Amino acid sequence: MKVCIIQPKYSSDYSLSDSYFENELKFLASCDDSMDIIVCPEACDVPCLAPSKEDAEKSVAKYNEILKKTASETAARCNSLLFINMSDLTENGRCNTTFCYDREGKLVGKYYKQHLTPGEVSRTKLYSEYTYDFSEPTIVEIEGIRFAFLTCYDFYFYEAFANIARHNVDVIIGCSHQRSDTHRALEIMCQFLAYNTNAYVLRSSVSMDEASDIGGASMVVAPTGETLLNMKSRVGMDCIDIDVKEKYYKPAGYRGKLSAHYEYIEKGRRPWKYRPGGSAICRFDTAMPYPRTCAHRGFNKIAPENSLPAYGAAVAMGAEEIEFDLWPTADGEIVSIHDKKLSRVSTGEGIVYEKTYNELLEYDFGIKFSEYYEGLKILKFEEILQKLACHCIMNIHIKSFNKTDSMPEDYLRKIVALIDKYDCRKFVYFMTGNDAVMAQLTEIAPDICRCLGGSAAPWEIVDRAIRLGCQKVQLFKPYFNQEMIDKAHENGIYCNVFWSDDADECEKFLDMGIDTILTNNYNALSQIINKREKYYRFR
Repeated sequence: MKVCIIQPKYSSDYSLSDSYFENELKFLASCDDSMDIIVCPEACDVPCLAPSKEDAEKSVAKYNEILKKTASETAARCNSLLFINMSDLTENGRCNTTFCYDREGKLVGKYYKQHLTPGEVSRTKLYSEYTYDFSEPTIVEIEGIRFAFLTCYDFYFYEAFANIARHNVDVIIGCSHQRSDTHRALEIMCQFLAYNTNAYVLRSSVSMDEASDIGGASMVVAPTGETLLNMKSRVGMDCIDIDVKEKYYKPAGYRGKLSAHYEYIEKGRRPWKYRPGGSAICRFDTAMPYPRTCAHRGFNKIAPENSLPAYGAAVAMGAEEIEFDLWPTADGEIVSIHDKKLSRVSTGEGIVYEKTYNELLEYDFGIKFSEYYEGLKILKFEEILQKLACHCIMNIHIKSFNKTDSMPEDYLRKIVALIDKYDCRKFVYFMTGNDAVMAQLTEIAPDICRCLGGSAAPWEIVDRAIRLGCQKVQLFKPYFNQEMIDKAHENGIYCNVFWSDDADECEKFLDMGIDTILTNNYNALSQIINKREKYYRFR
């Protein structure tokens, strides 16, 4: 099959948009019926850099429909499969979309970019909700050829390559920009992609300048990893003949059976060695909508508080958040228990942080709740992370020896190190009512969200949170009012409330603007909270 790659010129001067768009149309007009596949770059309906959301939308309004019509007509006129990227104007907003046209000019598939750049979300405000949900790779089969897709920023997420490979694709279409990488770096990425998926990579980008060694690099790479065509920064179009069904097989290990590289890799894959993954991964804190239900010490109406049965039950039922308490042991372990005294929830006596971890293991932490939990042991923070990291948002209450003094820095750093070990910084936030500890956490891990509790000064909680730069407050009933909630929101601070198990009280708190309600009775309150319209108060 004959593949044609189009590489138009690109400019950061938005005033040149009309002439650059005309150049794109000229390239499409130059295509002919010798071509079987035509690939165009990303954002063809924004042909020059748009400095604002308004400018981007102005370009889309001006060029999008013309481009769709021209793309369809070109595919039909040339009897070609044509792939082109532009905005899809959906009911939810603009989406970065690769359109797939068959030889009759019919639209037969769309690919929505899976990894939007931060600028696409915050500056140009593309619709992004779908990017936070689990999804299979988009596969469009045309004439028995299986096409997969990556767009620009997608090329950097190598962990997605293995997922594409297992769908036995023939060709990967890359409508791209990647305007800051060198030709060599872009070639390495495409070679790595082709070799790891056993598929041809057809990548179209834009030329930043014919003398530039960054951007551009529209290319064709074979499943062997061999680059068959690389336009580097040349403006124009280039063609090459390929057999899209050609595959590369090698021995699976020394003298092993011939197989694709990804098949060999899959035989030894250990997914738990890398990052948390799978369909149970939830949205991270800043992407999780409100209002939320936070299972206080887990679903502790049905299982012992601060236990895996309580946390697991809440998460399995859909809890957006769980809350738990952490204390250090005498020998430096970190355990989950609310009281500093052991007697209420266990068969032990004394103070938790005066005991070693092995001493704590001697006590039963389930029997006082129910005989069905007899033998339950105290839970380490790491055990919570091992089971539930990235499966829910974790409201981590850092307990302290008193209300005003700081905690040992190595203890707090160990907490942060464990969060990093399980790759969940964006899925946790720290809660403490101790201003000194909050200041320590700000210094140690400024990027981890912080929630201030009331402690000894609950009526001053919002002013304290503003002063300490906290993103959330955890109001403690009855020590708050509407004025405090409104002031928090005016200063970009989300409001938790501790606590409610009552339906009428829950409704009242939601009406007041509370964002997250901590509850001991997850099932009952979640049914009320989930009926409310979801929102992002600050974005």
